[in-house]
Amino acid sequence: MRKTQIENVEIHLANPVELNVEWIGQEEPLTQLMACWLSVNPGDQPLCPRLVGHPGLGKTTLGMAAAKKRGQEVYVLQCTADTRPEDLIITPVLGEKGNIKYQASALVSAMITGGAVILDEGNRMSEKSWASLAPLLDDRRSVDSLVAGISIKAHKDFRCVVTMNEDDSTFEIPDYIMSRIQPAIELPFPKAEEELRILRYNLPGAPEDLMRICVGFLQQAHGLDLPYSIRDGLNAIRFSQKLNELRPDKWEALFTTAIRQILGDEALDMETLAEKRKREGRLPNMQLGDFFFDEDNPLNPDRD
Repeated sequence: MRKTQIENVEIHLANPVELNVEWIGQEEPLTQLMACWLSVNPGDQPLCPRLVGHPGLGKTTLGMAAAKKRGQEVYVLQCTADTRPEDLIITPVLGEKGNIKYQASALVSAMITGGAVILDEGNRMSEKSWASLAPLLDDRRSVDSLVAGISIKAHKDFRCVVTMNEDDSTFEIPDYIMSRIQPAIELPFPKAEEELRILRYNLPGAPEDLMRICVGFLQQAHGLDLPYSIRDGLNAIRFSQKLNELRPDKWEALFTTAIRQILGDEALDMETLAEKRKREGRLPNMQLGDFFFDEDNPLNPDRD
């Protein structure tokens, strides 16, 4: 395990992740992320943008691909509602001889080594944790560890990106943090040809007919603004192939079974599902009396 010393305190570093990734299609988000990480003159600081999109669109893969293109090691820190400030910086752990060791997080390891870090699903993290990163995300580019009693300055090559899913199970990030993780880089659903290329890359042995069935399903979902992603498609193809090994059938039938098992029956009637989601997203036109009486109650003052 790698380690270093800061202010006479020995810090053990996390390991980077393997960069066996390839970014396919959608060149614009990759270009924008690479631009954010540039320094156009000696005094220019890189930006820490946020990648925004539905789950399963490859936001983490995009961050890894950008780091790979820059020739940097990449670290990933998975953010959750339980992530504490010390989890983001340095955690004390018990060593083999009963002594206290200071373990750097993936974020701090990237800061020290000059790597790139992906703060994955950042909007699942509380404000208290984000507050500990405020000095890192502005011109100070440093964090303080109360546990180890040291201040850590980021390497000049350190780069950071935050991914955010568009769903309801997230925290609202405070404005003072949002102003530091700019700009927002939108990752839209891929077009049909791009989606087919992604499937071919990830599942090179899959039948072409099955992949095209999957692309048709996903493109219909995208058109109805349903959150089914390439990740769902990959799982459906893999399950279809496995079913076919034990119970051969037409790919359409196998894919339908896979979708039902993975996404539920409602995914087989996407138009009805989309209409239902649209209705649920609208507030009903309610009057004051509707909160206290049924619509047909004669005591309802708003009843015609």
